[in-house]
Amino acid sequence: MQTVVSGIDQRITSLIGDILADFPRLRADAVIQSAAIRAKHKTLTEQEAAKIVAMSAAELISKEEPEWTYVAARAYLAALYHEAARSRAYSFSPARPYGSFLNLLKQLVEKGIYKQELLTAYRPEEIAELEREIDPEKDKLFTYLGIVTLAERYLARDYTGSLYELPQERFMVIAMHLMLQEPREKRLALVKEAYWALSHQYMTVATPTMANAGKARGGQLSSCFVDTVDDSLQGIYDSNTDVARLSKMGGGIGVYMGKVRARGSSIRGYENKSSGVIPWIRQLNNTAVSVDQLGTRNGSVAVYLDVWHKDILAFLDLKMNNGDERLRAHDIFTGVCIPDLFMEAVENRAEFHLFDPHEVRTVMGFSLEDCYDEEPGRGTFRERYEACVRHPRLSRVTVPAIEIMKRIMISQLETGTPFMFYRDTVNRANPNKHAGMIYSSNLCTEILQNMSPTTVTEEVLQDGEIVIRKTPGDFVVCNLSSINLGRAVPANVLERLIPIQVRMLDNVIDVNRIDVLQAQQTNKKYRGIGLGAFGLHHLLALQEIRWESEEAVAFNDRLFERIHYLTIRASLELAKEKGAYPLFSGSEWENGSYFARRGYNSPEWEALAKEVARHGIRNGYLMAVAPTGSTSLIAGSTASVDPVFEPVAYEEKTTYKIANPAPDLTARTMWYYKGAYHLDQHWSIRQAAARQRHLDQGQSINLYVRPDIHARELLQLHLEAWKQGLKTTYYVRSRAVEIDECEACT
Repeated sequence: MQTVVSGIDQRITSLIGDILADFPRLRADAVIQSAAIRAKHKTLTEQEAAKIVAMSAAELISKEEPEWTYVAARAYLAALYHEAARSRAYSFSPARPYGSFLNLLKQLVEKGIYKQELLTAYRPEEIAELEREIDPEKDKLFTYLGIVTLAERYLARDYTGSLYELPQERFMVIAMHLMLQEPREKRLALVKEAYWALSHQYMTVATPTMANAGKARGGQLSSCFVDTVDDSLQGIYDSNTDVARLSKMGGGIGVYMGKVRARGSSIRGYENKSSGVIPWIRQLNNTAVSVDQLGTRNGSVAVYLDVWHKDILAFLDLKMNNGDERLRAHDIFTGVCIPDLFMEAVENRAEFHLFDPHEVRTVMGFSLEDCYDEEPGRGTFRERYEACVRHPRLSRVTVPAIEIMKRIMISQLETGTPFMFYRDTVNRANPNKHAGMIYSSNLCTEILQNMSPTTVTEEVLQDGEIVIRKTPGDFVVCNLSSINLGRAVPANVLERLIPIQVRMLDNVIDVNRIDVLQAQQTNKKYRGIGLGAFGLHHLLALQEIRWESEEAVAFNDRLFERIHYLTIRASLELAKEKGAYPLFSGSEWENGSYFARRGYNSPEWEALAKEVARHGIRNGYLMAVAPTGSTSLIAGSTASVDPVFEPVAYEEKTTYKIANPAPDLTARTMWYYKGAYHLDQHWSIRQAAARQRHLDQGQSINLYVRPDIHARELLQLHLEAWKQGLKTTYYVRSRAVEIDECEACT
């Protein structure tokens, strides 16, 4: 039964008074007046009254009084407490806003919302012990937009939409799920440690883990997947099916199309029969639209193509708003795989040659996309490319390299894409080059792991049964989690945080279930994870370090070297406990060149390298910095390693917008929150370059530019990114372009 509130003005003023006791500099008059207008002539429940206070306080959030975000958050939390108490049938008390955790588990297991294992793996007395760890006081860390985002997207509800789960219970359920397969004798301690990390908001898990952990039908826990399409009809359609199955469960998809023959290529010896990659990309576009992510939004698919592919010019027009709509694919994202040789040709204003990968395989006996330059300025790719250029029977299209680059930049300013993937830099830094090659990246350009196509054969058995056999390729899986730099670094908890965070990520691999079996196999073979970070601008502001400064570059270098060291050590300790990843032997982790290549020659690093060589490492890939749009919002910090848009940004809702001040915004920190579009992007690139040395994978690096930027200026940014050793760049963000975030990676 809902309690009808009488004397609503008194209830509202009482709630406001209780909350504002912790914010003495804020005046109650404005929020009381706004709430009174909303409540006029209405009979409200406690929950409705609390929401009115939340909305009224949210209107007051400003640069001068950013603390209103916490007032609004606490009022909104009060509404959630009342709703959960009503759904779960327990008596609400301000002193004890949370109900029985065991009863919650039983109720949602019975309703088919939670996994049965939460009750079978944990004894009632263990659940009672975990309930005592749940700390409602940690709810006070949420900002208004943070708690609204968590409640609307992630907290467990029944099939009628009634709220059952509260924020700290979501964190505890995530911890319980990720520790399900740990030995019983230490499992409870590990659950508590994972809850400590989550509840203090020292870290976040990626959206699929945040939303689906512990839930019976919630889908898989990994963020993104990367597939390599074989140059065959079977391979193309099988890849499309795999994309659909993964997109259905909320995964973002990266697809490398560089092996598929170009328009006009031969088919079974018949010349000029292939329609090229564009029709197949349009099929992927239709899949992205048709198979939405859990019923909430279209699937997210990024397609990558080599810059030397004959279809590259048509590819660069895919998302443009003018031209033949039959050659457009507006709902996918594009990425270009770029060798050093192309960037050299751009800089020198030289010609560049485009080839058909199928013809190269047929005439030359090798695949041009299967190699790279092992050293800057020399290597297998440029040798084979020059051999293709010299071959008289090999057809090609010859254009000035700068003209291709112009087409790239025009598309970026109009659509934000294509993303840039510097293939030679990526593969030179690959710690697992002994086992494969990296052709492209994922939807958000931070995942860089070995890839290969899956091939399919059919066989008729003696009894007439037809058996389809797949030879699985490396189908990349992204398992992501991020450190909240703005909280964890000032609290000096990295040494405690990173070991539990790496264990949580490693456990995602074992407790996860992925529909596409070759992805599941690749996940187990490399045990790749992507430990990243967000809140960089938040941390720089707290440290009073200007973004555009040598100090910021040096700070990034020191900070990410320390995070890298602790991440490798955590994976090493897991390898001692559980064993190294299966392909460790022969890797750069084992032979030590990984450490030498990065100049890690201090006694601390040398000792770590020796231990890794002796005991192995649990995860073949370790660090990747993802965009973290939603999860950084939940944790009340700045997104990824990006600067803020403005000191006070606004989040658009259906009928209103909410001010979102930069975290810890004060008269002191204001000067360090210069907006992204006002910053010299060369400093952002230099910071990214300092970090890149300490990331075995990549980072989602956006370039923020004015719509009227000169082509020469944008070109210089791309040239500097390549020369500074960035592996990828993500969106070129212009105020004129609206960009959709990848929900999976955030």
